[in-house]
Amino acid sequence: MSGSSDKSQQPKRRFHIPTAEELEKRRVEAEQLLSNTNIQIDMSTSILKPQHPVDNTPSEPTSNGTNGAQPTTTTATAASPTPTRAPLTPTKQARAYTQMVQVNELQRGNPLLSSIRNVRWTYSNTIIPDFEVGRSSCILYLSIKYHRLHPEYISQRIEALGRSYTTRVLLVYMDTDDSKVPLREINRVALLGDMTLLLAWSLDEAGRYVETLKAYEHKQPDIIRERVEDTYVGRLNTFLTSIRSVNKTDVLTLASNFKSMDKVACATVEELAMCPGIGELKAQRIYKAFNDPFVLPLNE
Repeated sequence: MSGSSDKSQQPKRRFHIPTAEELEKRRVEAEQLLSNTNIQIDMSTSILKPQHPVDNTPSEPTSNGTNGAQPTTTTATAASPTPTRAPLTPTKQARAYTQMVQVNELQRGNPLLSSIRNVRWTYSNTIIPDFEVGRSSCILYLSIKYHRLHPEYISQRIEALGRSYTTRVLLVYMDTDDSKVPLREINRVALLGDMTLLLAWSLDEAGRYVETLKAYEHKQPDIIRERVEDTYVGRLNTFLTSIRSVNKTDVLTLASNFKSMDKVACATVEELAMCPGIGELKAQRIYKAFNDPFVLPLNE
């Protein structure tokens, strides 16, 4: 009975999880206890291992009765572990890769790269386009001056690109004033190669195009799509304000005077100029918008 009562009076032991401070304290105490021994602690695996192999072969006794091995005094040198950065996992490497614009090695030295400031980029020798801004988006870069020197260059690049990407952009830098003829050729090549043509009049503007395409890689097209009102007045404003110098006030004036779009399209310059706020120049522009041909003759 006394034995059972002693057991009942003992407090019950609870499972205790040591904290980080307690573990560190125990590690320091263990190092102090082992400082005078020939054993070091491998902190990466927490396994005790000897520094040197132990020779268990008995040695011949000497005249004084001791073994031939002389007692040695060792001084434990505590090697502080050097903190090393853990290598990136394949998932983190892939994430870091996709967050940067991949630049073809052919573009090394291009002054356009100094204008790409808001997104990270890195060189790559495994991509075909000049810039890869997504898994299915790419950019080919061309300047008008280079096209005049090498007119066959862009056709060869588009042919080498194949059908590898869904979003295919041809970014053209307008670095000359007389660019009407080469731009017509580039437009035809881009149309046949299923490329979206973007024109930039400065390197900073071209750099912003690259940054925007990368920033909107995972965005929906509704973000940049123009929102057109569903009402009749809203569609009328969208249509007529596309004519130069025509504003929303002019649209209301035309709608109240002619009552329908058909009458506006059939009106003469004199009839349009009689409306309040619509002068001779604005009336001519409205008239030409409805009566000029869509395609100009080839001799022009």
